Amino acid sequence: MEKISNKLIHASSPYLLQHAHNPVHWQEWGSEALNYAKAENKLILVSIGYSACHWCHVMEHESFENEEVAKVMNENFVCIKVDREERPDIDQIYMFAVQLMTGSGGWPLNCICLPDQRPVYGGTYFRTPDWVNVLTNVANLWANEPAKALQYADRLTAGIRESEKIVTNTGDSLFSTAQLTEIVEPWKRQFDMGFGGYNRAPKFPLPNNWLFLLRYAVLAKDDACYTAVLFTLEEMAKGGIYDQIAGGFARYSVDDKWHVPHFEKMLYDNAQLISLYLEAYQSSKNESFKQVAEASIQWVFNEMTSAEGLFFSALDADSEGLEGKFYVWDKSEFDEILDVDADLIGDYYDVTDSGNWEEERSNILRRTVADDVFVKKHTIDQENLAEKISSANAKLLAKRSKRVRPGLDDKCLTAWNAMMIKALVDAASILDDRSYYEKAKITTEFILINLSAEDASLFRNYKNAKASIGGFLDDYAFLIEALIALYQFDFDEKWLNEAKKMTDFVIMHFTDVDSPMFFYTSNQSEKLIARKHEVMDNVIPASNSVMANNLMLLGLLFDAEIYTTKADEMLKSVQPSMKSYGSGYSNWAIALLNKVYGINEIAIVGEEFERLKKEFSKHYIPNKIMLGGTKSTLPLLEGKQGLETKAYICKNRICQLPVSAVADALNHLH
Repeated sequence: MEKISNKLIHASSPYLLQHAHNPVHWQEWGSEALNYAKAENKLILVSIGYSACHWCHVMEHESFENEEVAKVMNENFVCIKVDREERPDIDQIYMFAVQLMTGSGGWPLNCICLPDQRPVYGGTYFRTPDWVNVLTNVANLWANEPAKALQYADRLTAGIRESEKIVTNTGDSLFSTAQLTEIVEPWKRQFDMGFGGYNRAPKFPLPNNWLFLLRYAVLAKDDACYTAVLFTLEEMAKGGIYDQIAGGFARYSVDDKWHVPHFEKMLYDNAQLISLYLEAYQSSKNESFKQVAEASIQWVFNEMTSAEGLFFSALDADSEGLEGKFYVWDKSEFDEILDVDADLIGDYYDVTDSGNWEEERSNILRRTVADDVFVKKHTIDQENLAEKISSANAKLLAKRSKRVRPGLDDKCLTAWNAMMIKALVDAASILDDRSYYEKAKITTEFILINLSAEDASLFRNYKNAKASIGGFLDDYAFLIEALIALYQFDFDEKWLNEAKKMTDFVIMHFTDVDSPMFFYTSNQSEKLIARKHEVMDNVIPASNSVMANNLMLLGLLFDAEIYTTKADEMLKSVQPSMKSYGSGYSNWAIALLNKVYGINEIAIVGEEFERLKKEFSKHYIPNKIMLGGTKSTLPLLEGKQGLETKAYICKNRICQLPVSAVADALNHLH
C-alpha cells in the first residue's frame, strides 16, 4: 500500500521529512500556509522540534501518527511544522510565549496561534489524552469566545515584545577586575569537585563556560579555578558522554557523573569542545586533551562531513527505535571481539556481566579511574596500555560500524559550520598541523562562493545543493569569528576584508536604534510578530556576545573606532546583569576579560614570520590577536615591514621595541 504523504514531502529539513508521512496535514512555515489560515480564519498550530530530539520522536509516535488525533488537528488547525535549527527566529518567539505562559520551555514546542500568528496557548510535550484535550478546548474557545482569545494574544504578544529588552547604559563606569571577581566568586560555589562540571544533573558540557573560566584562571592567576576547569575536562573525557572509541561528545549526561549520555551528538557542541580541549592542551600540555581533540575532529571527518566539505548538523540518539543501541555493549559480544585482551580492556571501560546501565546487561563505555592508577593496578606500562587500547578501539569500531546507524541530520548550517572552521584553525595552529587549516579553507571558500552574495548577505542552510533560508545574526557572527581566526593563521587579508564586509552588513541590516544590541533577524528577513535580541549565552554563545567580541578585534585590526565603541556599548549594557548569573553570560565575560586585561596585539613581520608565528603557538596567551606577514595594509603594521624577522607587542595603542626571539616577546606580555 502506498504511504500517505503531506506537504512536508518536499521539505529539505530531515526533521520535517520525518513527519512527511504523518496523517496530520503538516505544512512548512511559509506564505501559503499563513495566508490560508488568514483567509479561512483558522487557528494555526506551530509545532517546533529538531531531528535529534528524543521527546519530539515520542510525541510524533504517540500523537501525530494517530489517525484520531490527526483528525482533531486537521479539522481545527492549520498545522505547521518547524525545524528550530533552520528557523531559530520562529522558535525564539514561540519559546518566549511558552515560557511566559508556563514558566518553562523545551522541545517539542507546541504553540497554538491566532490566524495572524499571535500565540494564545502552548506547551512542550503532551501525552495523547492531554493533547487532544488542549486542542479541543482552544478550538472551542476560538469558536465560542473569540474576544477572550484575542485578549490573551494581545497580552502575550506585548510580553514577547518587551521581554529581555536591553537598553543603553549611559553611565561612564570603567571595566574592572572587581567586576570579574563578582561574577566568578558566586559561580565557583556551583563547581562539583567530585565529578567536575556543576553540582547538578543532568550535566551539559557548556564549553563556553569553561573557556571563559580557563582564560580567567590564567590571567587572574586563580589556581583553584584552573584546577576546576582541568578536572572537569578530564572527567568529561572519561565519562560515557564522550564516545571512547570514535571520539565526539553527546549533548549531555542524564546523571551527575557524565556516565549515561543522552546519545545524540551535535556539531555545535563538538566544534566548541574541540576548541576548548585544544586551548586547555596549549595551556596545560596534558596529552589526553590533545587526544580528545584529535579523535573528535576525526569523528567529524568520518561521520559528519559532506562531499562539498561542509559539516552536517547532528546524529540522532536512537537507532532501531532504541536510545543508545548503536553505542552500548553486552559483555559477551565485547569479550568475543577482544579475545585475550577482553578482561584488561573490559576493566578499563567498566564493562561487566550485569552491565553498567539500566538497559539489561548493557554497558556504556567509560573510564572510572585515571590511566596512571590503572597501569599500576594491572602492572602494565603506559605505552603498552596505549597500544592495546588503540587496537581494541579499532576492533570495536569495526564491529560497531556494521550496526544500524542512528539517523543523520544532513543539513548544513552556516553558523555551526563556522564554529567547526574555527575549531580546525585552532587545531592547525596549536597542533602545528596545516592539514586542518586546508580543510577549514575548503569549507570557508564553499560558504563564501555558494552561501554568500555580492552584498555580503548570507544564507543559513545548505542541503541537496540548495540554500533557501536567509542568514540570522548567529550565521554572520560565527562566520566573522571564523574569518578572523583564519587570518590569524595565514595572514591573508582577504579573510579580514570579508569579515569587515559582513560586519558592515550586520550594522546596516541588524541594528536596533533603541538598543545597543543587534536584532537576531535582518530588516530584509520575513516579518514575524516580533524582532528579538539574542543576549544570554547558552550552550551556544549568544550572537550578540560573539558580535561584540568580533567588533573588539576588528576595531583593533582596522583601527576603526566605530567598531570598538559599539563593542563597548554592548558590553556596558549587559555588565550589570552578569554577576547574578555568570554562566549565562560567559562569552560576554570573555569580552570583559579582554577589556580588563587588554588584548596583546602580536605583530610578526619579515621573511621568516611563519617560524616566529609557530613558536608563539606553543605558548598559551588567552588575550591576544596575531597579525603580520610580508605585505599588509593594516594600520598597526604600517612602517614595521622589512626583511628582518621580528615581533612587536602592542597594547592600548602603545608598542614595545621589536624583538627577534619569542622568549623576549613573552617578557613584554602583561
